[in-house]
Amino acid sequence: MPPESRPPSSFAIEVPGALLARARAGDRAALEQVYRWFERPVFTLALRICGDREEAAEVLQDTMLKVIDRIRDFRGDSPFWGWLRQIAVNEALMRLRRAKQRPDELDLDVHEPQDDVAPPPPAAADAAALQRALATLPATTRSVLWLYHAEGYTHEEIAALMARTASFSKSQLARGTRRLRALLEPEPQSVPESAHA
Repeated sequence: MPPESRPPSSFAIEVPGALLARARAGDRAALEQVYRWFERPVFTLALRICGDREEAAEVLQDTMLKVIDRIRDFRGDSPFWGWLRQIAVNEALMRLRRAKQRPDELDLDVHEPQDDVAPPPPAAADAAALQRALATLPATTRSVLWLYHAEGYTHEEIAALMARTASFSKSQLARGTRRLRALLEPEPQSVPESAHA
């Protein structure tokens, strides 16, 4: 899916310059405001990558501590939300690596077509069904799907984040998307024999 047709990242929150300046100066109220604005996107991203609420809460805490610790280093040459999101993604992926969940990737076949990158089917509008389906995917595959579809990362960016190749990201995306479709699309209704009479 081309980047321009993807929904904006949930992190895409414009932080006013005055608030950011106060936060960079260590103003507690400004830092609390930044925390409140980004708490939900960080937690959601961490939950999608780690697949566990406790792990997601830890990622949220670690991310926000790093943001507070490093906010003076933010140079402003990119949006603040992008800088904060990068910290959150790094924290979530680091936790994923620590959990040694890398072997759970879907089997890869290098000859398999990798063009199945369409978003999940319309049934995915049911957030609870999507959450259940995502939870059944291997953590690495789920991470690639989330980073690509929800956060708008390219395959090259995902590859760099995961220390893998762009074709690895494409394969994970294609296989994960097919698995999600299979889980989310309703079973075809069989027509009773009497209906044909």
